[in-house]
Amino acid sequence: MFESLTDKLQGAFKKFGSRGIVTEEDLDQALREVRMAMLEADVNFKVVREFTTRVKEKALGAQVLRSLSPAQQVIDIVHTELIEILGGAAPQLATSSRPPTVIMLVGLQGSGKTTSIAKLANLLKKQGNRPLVVACDVYRPAAVDQLVTLAKALDVPYHEEGATQKPAVIAANGLEKARRMNATHVLVDTAGRLHIDEEMMKEVAGLRSQLAPEEVLFVADAMAGQDAVTAAKEFHDKVGTTGLILTKMDGDARGGAALSIRQVTGVPVKFIGMGEKADALEPFYPDRLAGRILGMGDMLSLIEKAKETIGDEDTDRFSEKMKKGTFDLQDFVEQLRKVRKMGPLGQLVGMLPGFSKIKAQLNVDDIDDSFFNKAEAIVLSMTPWERRHPDKIDGKRRKRIARGSGTDASQVNQLLKQFFEARKIAKTLSSGKMPMFR
Repeated sequence: MFESLTDKLQGAFKKFGSRGIVTEEDLDQALREVRMAMLEADVNFKVVREFTTRVKEKALGAQVLRSLSPAQQVIDIVHTELIEILGGAAPQLATSSRPPTVIMLVGLQGSGKTTSIAKLANLLKKQGNRPLVVACDVYRPAAVDQLVTLAKALDVPYHEEGATQKPAVIAANGLEKARRMNATHVLVDTAGRLHIDEEMMKEVAGLRSQLAPEEVLFVADAMAGQDAVTAAKEFHDKVGTTGLILTKMDGDARGGAALSIRQVTGVPVKFIGMGEKADALEPFYPDRLAGRILGMGDMLSLIEKAKETIGDEDTDRFSEKMKKGTFDLQDFVEQLRKVRKMGPLGQLVGMLPGFSKIKAQLNVDDIDDSFFNKAEAIVLSMTPWERRHPDKIDGKRRKRIARGSGTDASQVNQLLKQFFEARKIAKTLSSGKMPMFR
């Protein structure tokens, strides 16, 4: 989502070069480019103005212009201010001293509210909680059925009374059911509309008053830009939201909503949706997102994804092979299978520090499921000896492998080239020779 903004910010700071002294004029020029980059990314203009003003004040106040490494210090100040814009410390979900904790999700139709409820229930369940989802959206066609289907797929308890009962009655009965089954959390799916109207606001406000929830989370579509920010503010003013969920953060929008919504609404982003799968909802960490925007990567999130998908034992074994440069094509295809479970490859590479350039060179955005399927077919068409000794695969063997996998020799050649390049990069990273990984 932030690729364009990242490239432009890096371009602005690159003009500092390695010079020992940066003048105030240099700083003004860089901040002008930062300002334009953020405005083009659809960040709220007031937020941009306040951001660049604070950066300049801190840069001058810290006497950065006379420091030995001014460019790095300016970037550090920008990083700090980005974290502040995004909310500072990572927010936590509020919990009730007397369970169950009640969480209402509110928002407009099409923002991903119902799927976010299911994802949040799945996340809470993984953390050892006992959530119950309650279907109170009785207006959107099939909304109740959608939530029930998702709950069943995730093996999460649910409460529904069809689309004819009043939401207030459904919510009360759902809360009572949660108490009987000793649930830790009640997640209430409220009605949305295509646009904000008074009737919807009154109903949501009424449910809020009735349930006295610990959290009222507004679900915003990050692809909607400043429209999402406007809707979030109006919900906060009329209903009283306590947090935000930003969906579709894996999309190709400009990202301005993510950088504006916290400042404009005054409530923190608590979760971000990074895909369609049930596990594609992540706690929001302002410092990690700020690092990704500036091209510093997000190794902590990548490590957490890898640990969850691969496991410590496999990670240790693979790391040892990386260091020695001995991992082979069988290891390669096993890792590809596991990487597929972690999410889109372009998204994962974006978490690596300084990898924006390598990402472009390797064209990882062009690598989709068909690439994984083809790569697996090619490797499985090899003999065990060939998988262990990819360097020994000659032209004759490549033609046989192509016939067996339903591909051609050029595709086999391409995969082997990518494998050798990946092995080379992996060995370099694991050796600690690259400064960004020290």
